[in-house]
Amino acid sequence: MRRFVLNNELKAARMSLLPRTAEEFSSAEYWERFFRRRGDKAFEWYGDYGQLCGVLHRYMKPRDKVLVVGCGNSELSEQLYDVGYQQLINIDISETAVAHMKQRNAERRPGLTFLQVDATQTPFESGTFQAALDKGTLDAMAAEEEGLLATRMLAEVGRVLAVGGRYVCVSLAQEHVVKMAVEHFVREGWAVRAHCLGNQDCGSASFALPLFVLVCTKFRKPPPAPVLEVCQGEDGPPCRLATVLELLRVVKERQAYALLRQKLRTDTDGSRSPSLTLCHASTGRPRYTLTVQDSPATAKVPRANHFAIFIVPQGRESDWLYGSAEGRSQLARSANFRRLVIVAMHRDQEYQDMQSVQSELSPMVMELAPPGMPAHQQVPFLSVGGELGWREVVSQGKSALSGEYCVEDVRGEDGLLYRRLVFLDNAGVVQSESRLSSTPA
Repeated sequence: MRRFVLNNELKAARMSLLPRTAEEFSSAEYWERFFRRRGDKAFEWYGDYGQLCGVLHRYMKPRDKVLVVGCGNSELSEQLYDVGYQQLINIDISETAVAHMKQRNAERRPGLTFLQVDATQTPFESGTFQAALDKGTLDAMAAEEEGLLATRMLAEVGRVLAVGGRYVCVSLAQEHVVKMAVEHFVREGWAVRAHCLGNQDCGSASFALPLFVLVCTKFRKPPPAPVLEVCQGEDGPPCRLATVLELLRVVKERQAYALLRQKLRTDTDGSRSPSLTLCHASTGRPRYTLTVQDSPATAKVPRANHFAIFIVPQGRESDWLYGSAEGRSQLARSANFRRLVIVAMHRDQEYQDMQSVQSELSPMVMELAPPGMPAHQQVPFLSVGGELGWREVVSQGKSALSGEYCVEDVRGEDGLLYRRLVFLDNAGVVQSESRLSSTPA
């Protein structure tokens, strides 16, 4: 009984630390109250040194003079100091947090500096720092309705950074936060790169939203065109994007993918078939739709058949077997794997061959593997006859009555050619279909 009471007390204490409104996250009074109630115990909103060290070491060097914006009582600066970062200047608006951190590090880390400073108006000279590190501060300050505090903070960071300096921002990448920050730095002529680090662990569970690290680099002269890049993981190759909207689209796609992964981990109802559409990074148009089909718990599946990917032939995605829940369930039973990811390809996209499709999809679909699958398990890609199928768009247009439409030629299951009319508002349904026959010359 006492244990139950203690758990309730702890839960109530945690709840009392949360703000009443989102806007309070940007309030100095809230953070002072928060750290007084929190006491000396370190608090990590998201991301710890173990998860962040790879990307931090890539963009911040031990010799750099680093401004840590909104340090709170996180252990991150202490851990960086212990591995050689000796020029860390930590600032926070909370007097309590700064006092706790000074006391905690007075003996073990005498060179670690903590100052009570408002991040929107710091006392430092322009161009003082080679890097600025922000873990969650931008997210908190952007909670203010107008975002004025966050904008002022970004401007101040830009002022105190030297040319070539980097603003390294750890964020949950809510759309309004990323849009504001990226648009700000694009206007200033900076380069922006976003790393998606994947889901973060919270004890025995996993937090659904992935962490992102924005790395914004200050140039002496603005480039002729915006420099916008995204990377998967801490060391993935950069993918160049043309516009802020493209970057936002990629971020949202990664977040949706992370939520799907979380749903697959926690949802025990195998009858559900969650799906997700992946868009082309450059055009933003739908490229693949992934549907996850699990076998029933009672199904007799061979022990080695954990996971497989089935590529639906182009032009066949509206067939009953692929386009209906009953058909996909039958397809999964026939394939006889614990989990089958059914991949449909979209019109107006180019696909070179099966090998290129596998290479493109493998890094992402492997994240959807069922729990308990051996680490080095070979995952087969299945298809009809080992081919991608064939589709050719003959005509497209827009009707006042039915909206956008598409006329396309496809190769059917019987190997013959068919011409189809599809209304794009209901693209999964073929409105009419005629078999094509060759006319003798």
